[in-house]
Amino acid sequence: MCGINGFIQRGQSRESLCATATAMATALERRGPDGSGAWVDETAGIALGHRRLSIQDLSPAGHQPMESACGRFVITFNGEVYNFRPLRAELQAAGHSFRGHSDTEVILAAIREWGLDKALPRMQGMFAFGVWDREARTLTLVRDRVGKKPLYYGWFGDVFLFGSELKALRHHPAFRPDIDGDALGTFIQYSWIPSPYSIFRRVKKLAPGAYMIVSPDGGEDSAQQGIYWSAREVAERGEREPFDGSLADATDALQALLKDATAERMIADVSLGAMLSGGFDSTAIVAMMQSISATPVKTFSIGFHEAKYNEATHAKAIAGHLGTDHTELYVSSQEAMQVIPDLPSLYDEPFADASQIPTFLVSRLARNDVTVVLTGDGGDELFAGYTRYPSALKNWKKLQKISPLARRLSYGAGNLLLDKGWGVLENISTSDRGWPAKTGKALAKLQRKIERWQATDPVDMFARMSIHDATSSRFVPGARPLQTVLNDRSGWPQLREPLQAMMYLDLIGFMSDDILVKVDRASMGVSLEVRSPLLDHRIVEFAWSLPISLRIGPDGGKRVVRELLARYVPREMTDRPKAGFNVPVGEWLRGPLRDWAEELLAPARVEQQGLLDNRAVQRLWQQHQSGWRNHKNLVWSILMFQAWYEDAGL
Repeated sequence: MCGINGFIQRGQSRESLCATATAMATALERRGPDGSGAWVDETAGIALGHRRLSIQDLSPAGHQPMESACGRFVITFNGEVYNFRPLRAELQAAGHSFRGHSDTEVILAAIREWGLDKALPRMQGMFAFGVWDREARTLTLVRDRVGKKPLYYGWFGDVFLFGSELKALRHHPAFRPDIDGDALGTFIQYSWIPSPYSIFRRVKKLAPGAYMIVSPDGGEDSAQQGIYWSAREVAERGEREPFDGSLADATDALQALLKDATAERMIADVSLGAMLSGGFDSTAIVAMMQSISATPVKTFSIGFHEAKYNEATHAKAIAGHLGTDHTELYVSSQEAMQVIPDLPSLYDEPFADASQIPTFLVSRLARNDVTVVLTGDGGDELFAGYTRYPSALKNWKKLQKISPLARRLSYGAGNLLLDKGWGVLENISTSDRGWPAKTGKALAKLQRKIERWQATDPVDMFARMSIHDATSSRFVPGARPLQTVLNDRSGWPQLREPLQAMMYLDLIGFMSDDILVKVDRASMGVSLEVRSPLLDHRIVEFAWSLPISLRIGPDGGKRVVRELLARYVPREMTDRPKAGFNVPVGEWLRGPLRDWAEELLAPARVEQQGLLDNRAVQRLWQQHQSGWRNHKNLVWSILMFQAWYEDAGL
């Protein structure tokens, strides 16, 4: 795992190109503390930078940026290609020789032998890279199939920049930090910024499964983008060509795929372990690892003293059953809150999934002993693990009992009532008795439901339930709604089953831009590599071929995963309600974090920034403090933006 960066800028000296590429790479030091490098071609105006976290081939032969043996290609690479060994053997048989044993060198040889378009589908792994072709005079950026590794890019005049994180781009003199108000409004709605947008106007994220070709001889309009793997095509093909077998057959197939994917991800020249929450997914991964390993696997868990948020006891019991070398750390709320000042720098752009806090804590714990960990990320999105899927279907069924006309009339009247009602009640506490308390509770219930009344089908219902606020301009004046996976129906796959469509929206939205961002930044903040066997593209494609009956059973989602787990762990150890990986941020904001929050939300500060609607922000804060609504998601999003804005010095 590493940090990559680069740029195209004509008319610069070799020394200037190298100095800038090095400065950009230095900003990514936490992603790669083991070494750095820069490569430039003054005549083409191309510069590549790299920060190295040594995982495969710890010798100088793994140094980057790396040139191909033939000298035609130069690459700066972040990630892992897990099947590099069989690819290497095939390439050796074709006449290629290798200086070291890194996967980076195998990628270069594969591009030379087969061409990039044929090499990419053969790579199994997580990656983001930039490769310069000296002969064609083109720079190609590539991102892995599901978006495990980040890749930002942007044009600033005739200067093209790219990097693993925004902080690298910001170290180029041409960069301009103009905040995109539309992206800010969407961020507050979602708690994350959906691809391809970023918080800055001129910067975008390369889509998962995509590549981009840029030439120094052309400009922004000459850049070409393409797709080498499409989640939409996978979902539609899976429904057209479903798995034809029993539950036992599906369990056998998943076991074979997952054991192979796990074994590939256990290849490393450094120490390795696993994060174990005690849930289905992480337990399945640890069970696979322990069945492969001749020694106890190192496992790590974070515990909280508050029983509502603590899964450490379950993880410890499972670790004992599987025989792992288990480490757990109980942290207090005070210790968890000490992480908050570091979040803006750690996450690099506004990000407001509060589980970022325990994710960082468990990453830091694991990094004390190992350099690589495996996790169960992806299981919920692939095997219908979230309770919000059946909840959306249930809410849609209820909504159908109300006529469309009644819904439209109620929507307009409800919004008017909410605006007037909160104006009267905002200074009254829920501890008061009588009609104010009763009215406030009724308004809170109405506010939770009102946006769902506009839903047109079950998938639209799910999309509306997945955001925290209906309008991007409520808190950001003038913000226009961006086209995202949740509101752009033209991008939705043609699927018969609504539940399949819901999982698709999560796979390319919530998982890619929330879950994977959360894990990447938290782990890279302590120079820890995280690998996710369930997100092997072969397992993703297999999961999409499963009929709903093999994903959801009498006990809920993840039916085939449950069956697989039962082969390794007694059912009573894993069959329990989904808990999630959360912290009581809503309660903290009414208690120990209140002073910190009120400083960030001070009316004078909000007004001076000129980005947020101060009246809307203050009303939201008052409602949360008075107890009328638990606005933890919206408030946390605004606070994370305010903290990021302050940290960025904008």
